[in-house]
Amino acid sequence: MSDKILISPSILSADFADLGAEVRAIDAAGADMIHIDVMDGHYVPNLTIGPMVVKALKPHTEKPFDVHLMIAPADPLIGAFIEAGADIVSIHPDAGPHLHRSLQSINAGGAKAGLVLNPGTPANVVEPVIDALDMILVMSVNPGFGGQSFISSQLKKIETLRQMIERSGRDIILEVDGGVNPITSQQCIDAGASALVAGSAVFKGAGSYAENIAALRGVPSKSRAAS
Repeated sequence: MSDKILISPSILSADFADLGAEVRAIDAAGADMIHIDVMDGHYVPNLTIGPMVVKALKPHTEKPFDVHLMIAPADPLIGAFIEAGADIVSIHPDAGPHLHRSLQSINAGGAKAGLVLNPGTPANVVEPVIDALDMILVMSVNPGFGGQSFISSQLKKIETLRQMIERSGRDIILEVDGGVNPITSQQCIDAGASALVAGSAVFKGAGSYAENIAALRGVPSKSRAAS
């Protein structure tokens, strides 16, 4: 596992009236990836963005687009999101009838494949398809809305998945999404996470994005260090 913790700010918490500028701002602030939450109002009780918005945002950064599909069925739209600019496409195991085939279709389209585990989804779901994965995304809240509180029981799942990844010998990103802040981020890192998704913890305070991202990695604030 790389020592660097990847930060993937979720634009779900950005200013939707100026998404291009927000993407450029988090890029300049040190984001490693851009996390895009796609919700269909069916698989989760919210509705967000589609491939056209992803395509419109692509010219605003060279950072990878980390696209989380909270949609069912996922298969009919996987190709459209990859064509729009998704670099990583993560799906839920229950978002279609044939999980392995869906993951293969992501790779065949030229993107990296991710599998998302909701709080109620056990870690062993990963085992039959681990050879097809580039990312495992642990949801530490129930999907559908930003700003929820971290579910601490998921830390054990992160530890279990880290062990599974190490046994596999594969270079798989272990990402955590939900209630991530400077306190819970360290708990996730200690449990074995290599990437963190954060929305409100990054986008709070205009002009503070770089400091917010650094805080998630455990870098002391310059203002606190000076005091």
